[in-house]
Amino acid sequence: MTNPPVPPPPSSSPRRAGDWLLKLALGLFAIGLLAVIAIFLTPILTDGRPGLWLYLLAMLTPVGFLCALVFALWSGRRSR
Repeated sequence: MTNPPVPPPPSSSPRRAGDWLLKLALGLFAIGLLAVIAIFLTPILTDGRPGLWLYLLAMLTPVGFLCALVFALWSGRRSR
C-alpha cells in the first residue's frame, strides 16, 4: 500500500473578485491625500492660492476611505 501523491501547493494565491475594489480605494485615497498636502504647500511655496481642481481632487480622500470600508465589510463576510 502506498500513499497517494500530495498535490503541490498553488504557486500563487487565487485572486478574489473584490481585489479591484481595494486597489481602487487605495488609489483614490492616495490621490486625495496628495491633493490635501498640495493645498497646504501651495501658499507656502508660491504667492497664489490653490486651484479649484486641487479642492476637487481632495474630495477623493473620503471616497477612497468609503470604498475601503465597503471592501472590508464585503470581504469579511462569512461564507456558507
